[in-house]
Amino acid sequence: MVARSDYAGLKPAWCPGCGNFGILNALNRALIDMKIKPHQVLLVSGIGQAGKLPHYTRGNVFNSLHGRPIPPAIGAKIANSELTVIAISGDGDAYGEGGNHFLHACRRNHDITYLVHNNQVYGLTKGQASPTSDVGFITKTTPYGAASPVNPIAVAIVSGASFVGRGFAGDIDHLANLIRNGISHRGFALIDILQPCVSFNHKNTFQWYKERVYKLEGEKYNPSDKRAALEKALEWGDKIPIGIIYEEDLPIYEDQLPALSREPLVGRGVDVAKVEILFTQFL
Repeated sequence: MVARSDYAGLKPAWCPGCGNFGILNALNRALIDMKIKPHQVLLVSGIGQAGKLPHYTRGNVFNSLHGRPIPPAIGAKIANSELTVIAISGDGDAYGEGGNHFLHACRRNHDITYLVHNNQVYGLTKGQASPTSDVGFITKTTPYGAASPVNPIAVAIVSGASFVGRGFAGDIDHLANLIRNGISHRGFALIDILQPCVSFNHKNTFQWYKERVYKLEGEKYNPSDKRAALEKALEWGDKIPIGIIYEEDLPIYEDQLPALSREPLVGRGVDVAKVEILFTQFL
């Protein structure tokens, strides 16, 4: 039995009304509904307001460098395939500083879930434009307006990710279900989450999104159709789709490693003699 109290962490230091609260609640709800205990979870984060989330819940935690949560998340999953590994980033962390890791995690189809809190602005460093800021968005670093934004949904699909979804922090029930689907999926699962920043992004607000988002679950839509998924990925403005945009059953990277065919690496003993021989080669 997994109770809500099992995931009680520190008191969040986010701004009142921040979209991150909805993401935290949705993640906790998903883990509880799936009966996953805190010791079975590894939360890997980068730097930013999103990167604080692991401290406000329970589980194993690894705080990495800015834009670098994916490499340690992959390493942990390779070492212990029984762990539920969730990497957590903001849009700058994921698509800016960590864009290279994001691309290669997609194409290799590592078996981890990537939650990206996409508020279209750098919140922790006080409001600079991010890779996903809308065209013309005025900030301290873009006084004449931001340039064309990255489309993470389209990038993930064409880069080989086997699960690509978009959620909205203002719809916790829908987001929790989307996170459950992402965790259950075997392969790299990107969940890009529309997360209003009440302090530094006064354009893409909760109300702005509520007037535009619609759920793909209510449409005649096949998420295994890559061409249709790319068309949905390009929708932005008056209508913004949320839900599972693309999903495909593909071989995962970890299945290609013969060393992992027997049991998780973490469960095997260490032959000290062999390690000493390895070390002598570098002396």
